Amino acid sequence: MPYNNFEEYNIKVTEDVKDKFKSIITDLGEDISREGIEKTPERAAKAMQFLTQGYHQNPEEILKSAMFKEDYDDMVIVKNIELYSLCEHHMLPFFGKAHIAYIPNGQIVGLSKLPRIVDVFARRLQVQERLTHNILECINDTLKPKGVAVVIEAAHMCMMMRGVQKQNSVTTTSGFRGQFEKIETRTEFLRLITADLA
Repeated sequence: MPYNNFEEYNIKVTEDVKDKFKSIITDLGEDISREGIEKTPERAAKAMQFLTQGYHQNPEEILKSAMFKEDYDDMVIVKNIELYSLCEHHMLPFFGKAHIAYIPNGQIVGLSKLPRIVDVFARRLQVQERLTHNILECINDTLKPKGVAVVIEAAHMCMMMRGVQKQNSVTTTSGFRGQFEKIETRTEFLRLITADLA
């Protein structure tokens, strides 16, 4: 299924998940009939569908929908791509930025498709390590470039709000394929994503 703005909700899923949220909220000790809480189960059911819409989207098809023949064979970087995801261990948010680069091999992809790929994989229950790998392998397998690089920096609410409660910690993950496995290419990419070129 190609990328779409998520505006419609499955009625059956909404009702099923709403009922489960009612039980959870009640079990936690809240009054489900209280005015401020009364519509929360439905809102939460719709929010969860939005936050997990990536399960119903095909990232390969998104890339294929905007691939173009082009002789350009230097590095292409899209950096500071905002991402929001849910940790699969506690279903709490983690959020941050993704930086993606690729070196074309006869084909380029529309620049907006790279952030959309990030969204597709981020809108699933995730761990940051797998999210990095998913993005990297999708671009590598679909576009077949000379090289791909992905770096993600994110803060995890499961570390900030509970557990160790470390509010200033940031997790960085990275993956490299093809020409980015060469130290000089990787170094150039890392220099460019940290540089302020404005």
